[in-house]
Amino acid sequence: MPVETVDTLVVGGGQAGLAMSEHLSKCGVPHLVLERSRIAERWRSERWDSLVANGPAWHDRFPGMEFPDAGPDAFVAKEKVADYFVAYADMIAAPIRCGVEVRNVQRLVGRPGFQVETSDGVIEARSVVAATGAFQHPVIPAVVPGDAGPMQIHSSAYRNPGQLPEGAVLVVGSGSSGVQIADELQRAGRRVYLSVGPHDRPPRAYRERDFCWWLGVLGKWDAQAPAPGTEHVTIAVSGARGGQTIDFRRLAGQGMTLVGRTESYRNGVMTFAPDLAKNIARGDANYMSVLDEADAYVARNGLDLPQEPEARKIGPDPQCVTDPILALNLAEAGIGSIIWATGFTVDYNWLKVDVFDQKGKPRHQRGVSTEPGIYFLGLPWQSRRGSSFIWGVWHDAQHVADHISTQRKYLAYHASAKRETKVA
Repeated sequence: MPVETVDTLVVGGGQAGLAMSEHLSKCGVPHLVLERSRIAERWRSERWDSLVANGPAWHDRFPGMEFPDAGPDAFVAKEKVADYFVAYADMIAAPIRCGVEVRNVQRLVGRPGFQVETSDGVIEARSVVAATGAFQHPVIPAVVPGDAGPMQIHSSAYRNPGQLPEGAVLVVGSGSSGVQIADELQRAGRRVYLSVGPHDRPPRAYRERDFCWWLGVLGKWDAQAPAPGTEHVTIAVSGARGGQTIDFRRLAGQGMTLVGRTESYRNGVMTFAPDLAKNIARGDANYMSVLDEADAYVARNGLDLPQEPEARKIGPDPQCVTDPILALNLAEAGIGSIIWATGFTVDYNWLKVDVFDQKGKPRHQRGVSTEPGIYFLGLPWQSRRGSSFIWGVWHDAQHVADHISTQRKYLAYHASAKRETKVA
């Protein structure tokens, strides 16, 4: 088969790939986007049915298009988010091919560029952008054997309460996915145990402003690296039912049983670390720190925002916190399923170039890798805290596109200089 050539190949047709395409077009860089399934497929088929965006519509979008039929403070449903990206691809005329899987990328020998093997043939590209993000391979810790009894699934495979067998549910993970799924199951009448690890717990809104706004004006989105000791701390925030502050005490008061970080399993018994009270207190401290900084910002700038003293009231610890469960016999507790809301890892097996560290993470600076011509987009903390959000990846793509465009100009100058030398 003939080999197709393209200047820049973008792998992935989600939010990162589309942001990359828009900026490459603005820079005049010829490119092609390959997507193995549909545009924004993960929003459609790898999320639960009731999921909505964790940020309001005015914030969680690209600058060039607003969400249709959604108010600025709405939390948009996942299908509408996917539809938004399809419409965005049409608006920017993204050169995207769906249903094409990239299987292998390796550097060409003796000339610039890369050979890319796909399910639709071979492509040669001068530059390759891995825009598949960091949430690629679901992580289920090897704690409970598969034949132990309860059904076990990752949060990415959860769809709704009716999908699960009868009985109680253990949800492991207290980030946004874990706490939202646990809350939905409890509202559906299930007995729920939630394993709570270290977490941040920002207010959903405070003094009539969403926490996304507060993190923006307080400079939190622009933090360039996580604070020491917070690399594995999740954020408990939700846009469900119009958006509410996550309150683990309230969940316990409604019947949910909180336990500490999941440690081990043996002979039908799950054990938990004695850290539940500490984790809850840490989340409270994070919550209060945002309120303190917000109050200071209001006073410093003389803003007319109403005070909200009720936001500082924290109820007493429930019994499951003061007298924590450290071991739980799953059968005796009637647990029929375990949902692992334990995050994802990267999967770049198709990228056969020397750009990864010993842990398999890309070596890069703001998406520009240590291998000339290879770029990354959609990584958490790629340039700052906001990088993995919809609006953040759009700004990161601008930097990567500028770098690709600059390199093309250098090569164009080199080619022009060689032609002039020959004429002389």
